Amino acid sequence: MKSDEEIMEILEAFDLTASYRASAELAGCDHHTVARYVAERDEGRAGAVRPRRERSADPFADKIEEWVERSRGLIRADSAHRRLLAMGYAGSQRTTRRAVHEAKAAYARGRWRVYRPWVPEPGLWLQWDWATGPEVGGRPTSLFCAWLAWSRYRVVLPSWDRRLPSLVALLDATLRILGGVPTYALTDNEKTVTVTHVARIAVRNPDLVAAARHYGLHVASCTPFDPESKGGAEATVRIAKADLVPTDANLHPGYASFGALEAACHDFCCEVNARPHRVTRRPPAEMLLAERAHLHVVPEQPHTIAFGQTRMVSRESTVSVGGVIYSVPHALIGAEVWVRVAGEELVVVAASGPAGAREVARHALSTPGTPRIADEHYPPRPEGALARTPRAQSAAEAAFLALGPGAERWLVKAAAAGTSRIRTKMAEAVALGALMGNERVEAALVRAAEAERFAEGDLRALLDHHASGDGSARRADERHTLQGGTSAWARVGR
Repeated sequence: MKSDEEIMEILEAFDLTASYRASAELAGCDHHTVARYVAERDEGRAGAVRPRRERSADPFADKIEEWVERSRGLIRADSAHRRLLAMGYAGSQRTTRRAVHEAKAAYARGRWRVYRPWVPEPGLWLQWDWATGPEVGGRPTSLFCAWLAWSRYRVVLPSWDRRLPSLVALLDATLRILGGVPTYALTDNEKTVTVTHVARIAVRNPDLVAAARHYGLHVASCTPFDPESKGGAEATVRIAKADLVPTDANLHPGYASFGALEAACHDFCCEVNARPHRVTRRPPAEMLLAERAHLHVVPEQPHTIAFGQTRMVSRESTVSVGGVIYSVPHALIGAEVWVRVAGEELVVVAASGPAGAREVARHALSTPGTPRIADEHYPPRPEGALARTPRAQSAAEAAFLALGPGAERWLVKAAAAGTSRIRTKMAEAVALGALMGNERVEAALVRAAEAERFAEGDLRALLDHHASGDGSARRADERHTLQGGTSAWARVGR
């Protein structure tokens, strides 16, 4: 059977050559074929459908239709061909494939799902679903995809897992992004939503029911294994995966951190909600402003199931989870916090205060005996026994320390060396500072501390030495010795 384009080429070649054989050579077909199409055109039957020729599979058509019906359109052509051969069928496998394809097409046409156009109402329906997200640091993630039906506003948020606390937390974040709560929410039948089915009636997860009651939201689930009943969320999942999950098609380089994935999801939502929708011809962000008037208010605090389990912060500013100690900010000592496991991390949330619920700490999970302590959760440590800063306790001490950092260094070194009459020497330094200047005395104190010279008169000797103009230090070597002479060696051995 020639295509329309091939038939037009054959007729064009005949009009050019006026010869069946010449036009057949130009069109690359048999001259009888050219003659047939030219005759049909001359008789005014150029667009007529040719009568179907009988095929060797026609006597077995009823049996093929029966197999397609019994298999619900899933039977393979090669399986049908083997069965036909056993029944005396003499046709080719190509003929069988055509016959099975026609029978399957007729079976599908008789069972096409007819959709009545759904006209959504503002503030009524929210749909959500999960998508498999990209890997971040070798760990799999999930994408929470929500869709507000009337405004077509999309929200995509990443998550480490699909547990119930994470689901409620993501729902809470979605409702706050939307600026209100709709009447219904439609989703799949995951265990976090539906525990089981009894006589085709979904039995809801009681924890989710309590959370939905907190928000004034009625959660409904679609028919099992029927994603077409929530096409809006399915489309959001498909678009989000195409844009956010690295594939060979989008050449996305991947994500270095979970924060990078969160930023990418935020940019994605801003982009899709800012461009006009193909149905409404208006940006979803613009329509959301109008739909918010039909949404009811989001509660100030999220439902507690979003936070996990409660813990009391100890005097050491820690909480215990699974026998492991985790630190929290010291300002929460004595307060009640919420802890939950998110992937391989422990999330601590403070659910009190004027700022509302907020995450206050996040730790990698550990094992008993290996606590997780963060230094930023504690105030600066007090000075220990090995490192103390001098602080004046009297007017005399204040006058000495006022000489500068060199005075503090000399005091620390002199005290460590057990220097006697240290207060007297401090008073002497103050007096010398008044006579010779604090800068010169401080420099001398630094040199005294370096050389560990804390005896009587050492500080004055250092000042005199540098006042002479020779500021270099004397060191014993072959050219200079600290010994006064060699006469003492004559008495060695006597």
